[in-house]
Amino acid sequence: MLPDKDGPGVGGGQSSPEGEDPSVSLFRDYLRLKTVHPEPDYDAALRFLDRAAEELELPVKKIEVCPGRVVSIMTWEGTKPTLKSILLNSHTDVVPVYQEHWKYDAFSAFKDAQGNIYGRGSQDMKSVTIQYIQAVRRLKVVGWEPRRTVHLMYVPDEEVGGHKGMETFVTHPEFQKLNIGFALDEGLANPSEAFTVFYGERNPWWITIRCPGSPGHGSRFVENTAAEKLRHIINSFLDFREKEKHRLNTSECFTLGDVTTVNMTMVKGGVAYNVIPAEMDVSFDLRIPPTVNLQEFEEQIKQWCKEAGEGITYQFAQKHMNQNTTSTDVNDPWWSAFSAACKSMNMTLVKEIFPAATDSRFIRALGIPAIGFSPMNRTPILLHDHNEYLNEQVFLKGIGVYEALIPALTNVPALPGEA
Repeated sequence: MLPDKDGPGVGGGQSSPEGEDPSVSLFRDYLRLKTVHPEPDYDAALRFLDRAAEELELPVKKIEVCPGRVVSIMTWEGTKPTLKSILLNSHTDVVPVYQEHWKYDAFSAFKDAQGNIYGRGSQDMKSVTIQYIQAVRRLKVVGWEPRRTVHLMYVPDEEVGGHKGMETFVTHPEFQKLNIGFALDEGLANPSEAFTVFYGERNPWWITIRCPGSPGHGSRFVENTAAEKLRHIINSFLDFREKEKHRLNTSECFTLGDVTTVNMTMVKGGVAYNVIPAEMDVSFDLRIPPTVNLQEFEEQIKQWCKEAGEGITYQFAQKHMNQNTTSTDVNDPWWSAFSAACKSMNMTLVKEIFPAATDSRFIRALGIPAIGFSPMNRTPILLHDHNEYLNEQVFLKGIGVYEALIPALTNVPALPGEA
């Protein structure tokens, strides 16, 4: 039996502090679980989610996609289950913390006098997980039923690239069975009154350039050294970085997701002060928007290497090539339903390309439309930052947002090709 909307003991098995909304208490309980890398306590998260599913009276399926890496899926079957389903995706893991830089314990879910709840994952993205659950609970309490099936999916390892999570799971037969037509995943906070929605992502390229050269004694002017080539490579990449930075700063319509960011992240080489090394490496983190021709961009990298000297090679640690974006055309049925629901709540939407990477990229690569959206306005962007927090009133309003979005999306009429 589901508790009533304001009853105690929601999902987490603990009673709410006096005067606190039970949804906020559930959120804080979830924040206290240490699903933090490098050793996330995924078992604790799965037990927590099992309890929530039990209260919601929803069946749960668990798929171990890699050893110790389990995807958990709650399914609310629709009245028209042959139609394509709606996916509400979130990840259970969070990034590490440097506790000395935090006002409060990052896993205590401390709430201050202003109602700000501090905790790793408060924005990225445990808030959204609980908002999904509580929105579904509210809809079930009033007896509403979805037309299209709704899947609430919780995946591991998003914060370390998704290789043992979503990237592997999208190739699994169980993913195909979900029959997804449209997906919601994480977005970012917006400090203004508006809400940001993300319809695409930049492609991450992690590249290492290897510069060989003539070794020798540190007292001599040796020709053709690795360091000289390395300097040329670094200058080429960082000069391009300055141009992109200038484009961003001088354009009124560009956001970070519209330009290519370049950051030098590692330099390796050398064994002693007085030995000129035979080889030096430099690594860069590139994030490339969908508007860039990726083949032409790689040709540019090859040209920089050629100009820097002989024998230079490069290798990718990551090289994502998918440039699929989700339609935000007014005539698109999914976008129309999403945006109309937001408009009915007087929400202003700002459309952007996501500047970093989320699990949405693996979903879009399959041709499935996905929107990145975390309903957090009037909130500083603090994902991965010290003192990450979310205000409880912003959190509670987000539940209401999903309470409107879920019916809107599940009521999208049958599309061409649907059973």
